[in-house]
Amino acid sequence: MIPIKPISSVPLSQKKTELSAVPLDVASHFLGAGQFNFTSLPPLSLYIHFPWCVKKCPYCDFNSHEVKNSFDENLYLDAVRADLEAALPLIWGRKIYTIFIGGGTPSLMSAAGLDRLMSDVRTLLPVDGAAEITLEANPGTFETEKFRSYRDSGINRLSIGIQSFNSQHLQALGRIHNGDEARRAIDIAQQYFENFNLDLMFALPGQTLEQAKADVETAIACAPPHLSLYHLTLEPNTYFAKFPPVIPDDDLSAEMQELIQSRMLAAGYGNYEVSAYAKPGRESRHNLNYWNFGDYLGIGAGAHSKLTFPHKIVRQVRYKQPKIYMEESLRGAAVQETVEIQRHEVGFEFMLNALRLNQGFAVNLFNERTSLLLNDLEKELTVAEQKGLLSRDHQTIRPTELGRRFLNDLQTLFLRDES
Repeated sequence: MIPIKPISSVPLSQKKTELSAVPLDVASHFLGAGQFNFTSLPPLSLYIHFPWCVKKCPYCDFNSHEVKNSFDENLYLDAVRADLEAALPLIWGRKIYTIFIGGGTPSLMSAAGLDRLMSDVRTLLPVDGAAEITLEANPGTFETEKFRSYRDSGINRLSIGIQSFNSQHLQALGRIHNGDEARRAIDIAQQYFENFNLDLMFALPGQTLEQAKADVETAIACAPPHLSLYHLTLEPNTYFAKFPPVIPDDDLSAEMQELIQSRMLAAGYGNYEVSAYAKPGRESRHNLNYWNFGDYLGIGAGAHSKLTFPHKIVRQVRYKQPKIYMEESLRGAAVQETVEIQRHEVGFEFMLNALRLNQGFAVNLFNERTSLLLNDLEKELTVAEQKGLLSRDHQTIRPTELGRRFLNDLQTLFLRDES
């Protein structure tokens, strides 16, 4: 077995949307020859993708594109609104509990552009009054007045891509900011945002254990409500995959991870997910909705959606290339691909998400989010228990410490073929 290396992802409201809230004509349109029978729908989140960056990082495998000269902000916002309008029949009657604006580098948007985007969302969708609304931000794009305007437009949480406070490591990662700019970005965030996350990476090219510790200690000293700590992975189709740098070996990486976990726990942060640490009550509600197999509508170039209907679960993908996306969206066809999750796949998909949570999930959540009985996975659950990867009782199923270390192996036990 190969130990899990945390990867970046991608709120759980306890409220559920009753099917009676969905107009009957819309619901019946999706009955088809469905394989499921849902009595309620999961909480719904909104993801908005902004595809441009100042510079493409060599480790990044997200849908991001370098700004060569400029980008047409207004045209892109026109396309995003058209995309959202076209998607409305799929989510009639459903409230939005969290919004996440990711990228790319959404903080490249002008203050006026972000304000327009949020105005369009509120005009078209019922957004919960207590919604968590997060914007991803790059320290190299921080301007005090712009971020004050972002806050006035309704953003109430930032996710800041620090990655490291060491300028040498930042240069190796291809970041456009240095250590001083990282600290300045946090200072600005603290002025206007009570809630924010810092992204850090470890096992960086040439990084020592002491340097990894220094990054974590610096981050803790900034007292962020939430920290995401990711192991650098050499993803396929990235520059680093083609020209791999020299990175710490598995033993040193494991030492770094153990040191990070002990320091974070000592500083009062709960490790509630593979790579996520939070002060009490500051867990990412948006990400929790993903991990609890909630629903999300994704709009913008390359965005993904997962939507539940009375008798089916549908996944969608938008066109990735910004130019093609804008053209297709403005003619009402932003979705490139739509597929249904099959009955034999849904148990694995649920476990792929929910087992990332260190405290696991409530037994009844499995039925609520899949419409299947947990007994359908009895064989797999028993094998996982026998291997010491999972523990369960009548209320909760959770990965053990061994299961968290070998999470890939645990998740794979629930993968079934169509037969």
